[in-house]
Amino acid sequence: MSEKKYLGADPLQIVCFCHLRWNFVYQRPQHLLTRFGQQGPVHLWEEPLFEDRGTPGLAIEEIDGGVRVITPLLPHGLSEEEILSSQRNLLDEYLREHQVESYVAWYYTPMALRFSDHLAPKVIVYDCMDELSAFQGAPPELIKQEQRLFGKADVVFTGGASLYAAKSTQHKNVHLFPSSIDYAHFAIARTQQSDPVDQATIPYPRIGFFGVLDERFDRDLMRDLAAVHPEWRFIMIGPVVKIRQEDLPTGPNLYYLGQKSYKELPTYLANWDVAILPFALNASTRFISPTKTPEYLAAGKPVVSTPIQDVVKPYGEMGLVRIGANAAQFGRAIEECLNGATDEWREDVDRFLVLNSWDKTFEGMWKEIQRCMPQGRESTAVGTEVVGTEVFEGGVKANV
Repeated sequence: MSEKKYLGADPLQIVCFCHLRWNFVYQRPQHLLTRFGQQGPVHLWEEPLFEDRGTPGLAIEEIDGGVRVITPLLPHGLSEEEILSSQRNLLDEYLREHQVESYVAWYYTPMALRFSDHLAPKVIVYDCMDELSAFQGAPPELIKQEQRLFGKADVVFTGGASLYAAKSTQHKNVHLFPSSIDYAHFAIARTQQSDPVDQATIPYPRIGFFGVLDERFDRDLMRDLAAVHPEWRFIMIGPVVKIRQEDLPTGPNLYYLGQKSYKELPTYLANWDVAILPFALNASTRFISPTKTPEYLAAGKPVVSTPIQDVVKPYGEMGLVRIGANAAQFGRAIEECLNGATDEWREDVDRFLVLNSWDKTFEGMWKEIQRCMPQGRESTAVGTEVVGTEVFEGGVKANV
C-alpha cells in the first residue's frame, strides 16, 4: 500500500453501514475497509444488538487498520419506530461527539437508510455485494429501500458481473468491481503446512469447502456425493446460518469443523486435495460472485463448482474451474481433479490472478469516489493526486 498522503484538509472519513458483523466471516467489507482505513478513519456501523438494559447505548471497538466498529445496544421490547429513532439519535450523537463532519457515507445495506437518510455526506456510495432481497429472511421493505438508495447514491459498485447487469440500468454511475484476492495470503497453501489438529486425523483424499453454510449450500448434492463416494472425505468449514444444524447431511465421510479465522484458512486449504463450491441453484445464488473462487485458485487447489453464473464466466470458460450441474457430473469433475493439476493449469491460474487483487479494487473504487467529490475538495489517496475535480495518476496501476 502507498504511504498516507493528503493535501490541505484532514483526511476524508468513511461512515459505513453494514449488515454483516465485522467478526463474522472475513470478506469484501473487511478487505476494502481496512484499505480505506489507511487513508482516513473508518466508522463501521453494525446492526443493533438487543439486551436487558434501560437505555440505548453503543459498543465501540477499535480494529487494527484504522477501522472503528460501532454496535448499537438497544433494550428489548422496542417497537420498529423506536428502534429506528434510537439508532438515528445514537448515530447523530456519535458523529457529533467524534467530530465526524467531512465523510463518505458507504452502504452495504439499503435498510440503514431508514435512520441515516438525514445525513449530509460529501459522497454516498452503495457497494452492492449481493442481491440481498433474494436471501432467506430478507425484509419485505428491502427492495423499496434499495430504490431510495439508488436515488441518493453518487456511485454504485457491484461485486460481480451478473449483479452489474442487473443494477446498471437502475443508476447512471454503476461500476463493476468483482471479488478479489489477497494472493500472498492464500498462496501460503501452496507450500507444506502443518495440518490443523481437528483436521489431522481425517483420511485422504480430502475434498474441502469453506464459507457460510446457509440456504445457498446444496445439502442434497453433498448428501448424494458422500453416499456415492465413501472413499472421499468431505470437509466443511464455516458457520451454520439460517438453517438448522440437524438439516445438514451427515455420514462417516462428512466433517463439519466450524468457523475458522481468516488467518487459519490457508493451513486447512494446504492439506486438501480439491476445493469445491457446492452452491444450490436458487434465487439466493443467482447473482453471487463467490470470493472463495480466486482464493481457492491462489492456494493452488483444483476447484469444482456448480454452474453459478459468475463462476462459469470467466473461470469455467477459461478452464480454471471444473463445473458440475448434478452429483454425477460433480463427482466426475472431482475425479479429474484428483488426477493432479498440470503445470499448464497453474500457469493459466497465475496469469489470471495477477490481474486480480483487493489493492487494485480499492484503488479503482477510491478513484471513482474522488470523481464524485464536490469541486474544491482536496485529497489524495493511493498515489493518485486529486485537485478539485481533475485526476492526475501518479504511479498507480490501472484497475483491471
